[in-house]
Amino acid sequence: MTKAHEISVTAQAEQELPREKFDELEAFIEGLGTTKGALIEILHKAQSLFGYLPRDVQLFVARKLGIPGAEVFGVVSFYSYFTTKPRGKHTISVCLGTACFVKGADKIMERLKEKLKIESNEITEDGLFTLKDIRCVGACGLAPVMMIDDKVYGRVKEEDLDGILESYRK
Repeated sequence: MTKAHEISVTAQAEQELPREKFDELEAFIEGLGTTKGALIEILHKAQSLFGYLPRDVQLFVARKLGIPGAEVFGVVSFYSYFTTKPRGKHTISVCLGTACFVKGADKIMERLKEKLKIESNEITEDGLFTLKDIRCVGACGLAPVMMIDDKVYGRVKEEDLDGILESYRK
């Protein structure tokens, strides 16, 4: 693909995403003193604006920084914080590290899959929840642990799930 064709395809795809968010991201990038070493900071800003980092946003960042799109994708795919898919309004993360697993986190995860009717890394039909499995929250003494957004729930039992989920549905 030629550079001109790549820019044309990217510009066309950008029209599907809100232009004002691209403008805000561009202003953020231009407001940095230097972009050298700022890729992760820029990607954090982009994800906060768009909610995720689709290919079009990654290519936009690459163009603005004058780096290959593959370099941006490499960073996005390496760090688990970044996502290339839209997320639900709330992200449920279930720790499946050793301590949590031994204390039944796998059963918590299976029950959530049943209740939400999704698999890990999927969004509920209503767009309210994304379910993720993670390796360690660092709260092993509270095992099994799950998080919803930034709130940690410790010593979670299957019978607790309905009440916890309901509090986010309100």
